[in-house]
Amino acid sequence: MTAPAEQPSTRAQRLFVLLGIVVLAFNLRPAAVSVGPVLDEIRTGLGMSATTAGMLTTLPVLAFAGFGALAPWLARTVGLHRITLLALTAVVLGLSGRAATGSVPLFLVLSLLALAGMATANVLLPTLVKLHFPTRIGLLTSVYTTALAIGLTLASVLTVPAAESFGSWRWGIGIWATTALVAALPWLGLIRHDTTPAGAPHDVTLGAVARTKLGWAMAIFFGLQSLQAYSVFGWFAQIYRDAGFDPATAGLLLGVITAMSIPLSFVLPTVTVRLTDPRWLLAVLSLLLPVGYLGLMVAPVGGGWVWAAVVGAALSIFPVALTLIGLRTRTSAGTAALSGFTQSVGYLIAAVGPFGMGILYDRTGGWTVPLSTLSVLAVGQLVASQFVARPRYLEDELPSPVAHRTA
Repeated sequence: MTAPAEQPSTRAQRLFVLLGIVVLAFNLRPAAVSVGPVLDEIRTGLGMSATTAGMLTTLPVLAFAGFGALAPWLARTVGLHRITLLALTAVVLGLSGRAATGSVPLFLVLSLLALAGMATANVLLPTLVKLHFPTRIGLLTSVYTTALAIGLTLASVLTVPAAESFGSWRWGIGIWATTALVAALPWLGLIRHDTTPAGAPHDVTLGAVARTKLGWAMAIFFGLQSLQAYSVFGWFAQIYRDAGFDPATAGLLLGVITAMSIPLSFVLPTVTVRLTDPRWLLAVLSLLLPVGYLGLMVAPVGGGWVWAAVVGAALSIFPVALTLIGLRTRTSAGTAALSGFTQSVGYLIAAVGPFGMGILYDRTGGWTVPLSTLSVLAVGQLVASQFVARPRYLEDELPSPVAHRTA
C-alpha cells in the first residue's frame, strides 16, 4: 500500500480525516439506488428497452466485482488518498453527466463511470480506517456504515420527491452529484498524505489472498450476505404487492427493511470488536433470515411489518462483515487486498441472487420457492460466518515471502 507521507497527528487533523471518511461513505450508494425509484420515467424519457433497463439494474453488482478487484492495485500505484479523490470525481462526473444526456449508450457508460468510482471507494474504506484509526476499527466502521446506510435510505426516499419538485427525473438522479462534489472537498486536503507509490515490498496481491482459506471464507461469507441483500432490495417490493399491499405501502415496508440498518450499523461493528467470540452474533443475524422469510410465506399481510423488521435486522450483518475485514488483517496493505478480494468475488456471488429470484419466480409462478431457496442459502452464510469469526490473520496464511514483506 502507498505509504502516507505523514499521518495526521493533531486532533483537528484526525477529525478532518474522519469527516472525509463519513462524507465519502454517505455517497457510496446513491449512484446505485437512485435509478430504481424513477426507472419507468428514465425508460420513457430515453426510449430505453426492458432489456437495457435490466442491464442498467445489474451494473452496480458488476461494478462492485470488477472495479473492486482493481482498487488495491490502484491504491498502490496512484496513492490511497489520491485514488479516493479520483473515485469521488468519477462519481460526480458520472452522476451529473447521465442526468443530462439523451443517449441510452452514453447513459449506460456514465452510469458505469459513477458506479466504478463508488465501487473503488467502497473497497478502500476499510483500508482508510485501518490506516488512520487502527485502534478504533469498530467505532469507525460503525460511523461510516451508518453514514452509508443513511445515504442509501435518503437516496431511496428522496429521489422521487426531488424529481417531482423540479419537474423531471433528471433532477431526481442528478441532485446526488452535488452531495458527491461536497464529499470530494475534504479529500483535496488529504491527498498530500500520499508519497511516491511504495514498491513491491509492501504489496499484497489478490492472487496471494486467493491462496488463503481466510480469503475464500471471507469472500463466500460476504457474497452470500450480499446475495441476500440484493435479492431483498430487488424483489421484496414486488413480493409485498403480490401479497396484496398497495404500491405505497409496499415501498414503506421496503423502507422499514433498509431503515433498520441505520441504528444497527452504528451498534454492531463496535459490539463485534468487543466480543471475544463473535460467532454467536453472526449466527443470530444469519438465522433471522429464514425466520423472516418463513413468516412472510405464512403470514405476509398480518405480520408484514414484523417480518420486514426481522429481515432488516438480519441484513445488518453487512457492517459486521466490513468490520471483520479490518480485524482479520495486521496491516493496511493486507486490509486493502482482503477487502478487494472479498468484495470482488463476493459481489460476483451476489449477482446470482436477484437474477435467480426472477428465474425461480418465472418457473414456479410464486414466491415460496424463491424464499425457501434464500433460506437454504442463509445456512451457507451461517457456516461461512463461523469460520471468519474465529481469531486469525490474513498475513499468517500468506506465502512466506509475502508475509515477511508485510510484517
